Amino acid sequence: MTVLRCSQCLSQFPPYPPEHMCEKCGSLLDYSYDFERLKGTVLPLNLTFWKFKPYLPEVRNTVTLGEGGTPLHKAERLAKEMGLKELYLKDETRNPTNSFRDRCAALMISNALDLGHDSVICASNGNMGASMAAYCAKSGLTCNVIVPKMVDVGKLAQMMIYDAVIEEHGETVDESNLRAELLAEETGWYQATAEFNPLTVEAEKTISFEVVEQFGVPDCFVVSMGSGGTIYALWKGFKELQDLQKIDRIPRMIGVQASGCAPIVEALKKNELAPVDVSEPYTHALGIFVRKPVNGARALRAIQDSGGAAVTVQDSDIFAAEQEIARLEGIFAEPASSATTAALKELVDQGVVDGGESVVCLITGSGLKATDVLQALAKKRKSAGVGLELSTKEKVLRILSREDTYGYELWKKIGKTMTRAAIYQHLNGLSRSGAVTSYRKDGRKYFRITERGRRVLVAMDELKTLL
Repeated sequence: MTVLRCSQCLSQFPPYPPEHMCEKCGSLLDYSYDFERLKGTVLPLNLTFWKFKPYLPEVRNTVTLGEGGTPLHKAERLAKEMGLKELYLKDETRNPTNSFRDRCAALMISNALDLGHDSVICASNGNMGASMAAYCAKSGLTCNVIVPKMVDVGKLAQMMIYDAVIEEHGETVDESNLRAELLAEETGWYQATAEFNPLTVEAEKTISFEVVEQFGVPDCFVVSMGSGGTIYALWKGFKELQDLQKIDRIPRMIGVQASGCAPIVEALKKNELAPVDVSEPYTHALGIFVRKPVNGARALRAIQDSGGAAVTVQDSDIFAAEQEIARLEGIFAEPASSATTAALKELVDQGVVDGGESVVCLITGSGLKATDVLQALAKKRKSAGVGLELSTKEKVLRILSREDTYGYELWKKIGKTMTRAAIYQHLNGLSRSGAVTSYRKDGRKYFRITERGRRVLVAMDELKTLL
C-alpha cells in the first residue's frame, strides 16, 4: 500500500491528491511503499521512465514523450583531466525537452488527468516550466507558468512555443513559488510546482534506479542543489533499492551550490538543521538560484546520512567547466549542472574524493537553454575576430618597418593566408589612421610606415610585456 507519510510526526495520508505538507505538524510529506510486496516485482528489460511504474505511486493514465532511459556517459577524457579512475555523466539532456524535469512532468500530468484537472499551475525558473508546458500540450491541458524576472530565455522560448500561459512574478523563483501556491488555492488548478508536489521526488528517484541498472552503485554521486529536492530524490531512490534488497550500499551524496547562493552548504558548515538565510544572493547559474530552498533540510539529511559532503563553486569556474565538458566529452550542459564537475576538481584536490573512486555527475539540462554561456561565447568569438584583425595589421606594420613594399608582395610575405582584397582593406585602414603612407614607383603603389606607425609597434611591444 502506498501512502503519504510525514517525515516528522509519521502521520499517514492518502496518496492523492499529492499534498506536500502535513496538516498536523506542517512538515513535508513523502510517499512510502510496502517494500515486502514490491520485492518480487519483475521489471521489463527496456530502460525507460515508465519501466519503474511499480515503484511509483499508482496512476491510471500514462502520459509520455519518451522520457527517461538517458545515457550514462563514461567521461574518460574528463576523468583523466581530474585524476579520476572512473567518471560518468548521467546525461539528462537527452530527454524530450532536454532536461531531467521531463520525468516529473510525465508523472504529474498523468496524475492530473487521473484527478480530472484541465489546468495546471507551475512556478519555475526554467526547466520545470518548459517540461510542464510540453506535457500539457501533449495532453490537452492548460499550462500556467509563473516565472521570476531572471529566467533563461531558451527555457522561456520553450514555454512559449508549447503555448503556456506565462506570468512574471518576483525577482527569484522563491517569490514565484508563493504566487503559484496562492493561485492553486484560489483556482483549484493542479499544483505542479516542483517544491509543492511530492511526485517530483518520486519521478526524479528513477534516475538512481537507472544508474544502478547501467553501472551499479557508484562511490560518489555529485548533484547541483537549488531547492535541494533533487539530491534528496536521488538519495531516496538508492535507499528504496536498498530496502528492496537490490543493492547493499548507497553512494556518498555530494551537493554543490554556487558560492553566491549557498544556503544549504552554509547550513552544513554551521551544523544547522535547516538552510541559512543568504543576504543578497546571486549566480548566473539560474537553475540553482534559490534563496530559500524548500527541501533544504532534506538535502542536508541525504548528505549526512550518506557520509557525503557539500561545496560551493564560483560562477567563473562553472562557466569554465561548461566549456570543458563540451570540449572533452561532447556534452553541452547548462551552468547549473556544470557546477558538478567544477566542484569535482576541488574535491579531488582536497582529498574529499579519492582518485580511485567511481563518480557519477548529474547533468540536469542542456546548455542550449541557458543564455549566459551563449552570450559569452558570442563575445569571445567577436573578440577573437577583433584580435585577428589587429594581428594582421601588426604583421603589415612589421613588414613595412623593415622595407617599403607594394600590395602583392605584402600578400606573399604574410603567407597568402587571406585574399589580396583583404590586404588592401587593412592597408587602407592603416592609411586612414596615419600609420601608413603611400607613393608611386615604377607604376606600382608602394606603402611606407610612418612615425605614428612605428609608435604603434612600440606600444604593442610594451603591452605584450604586461600580458
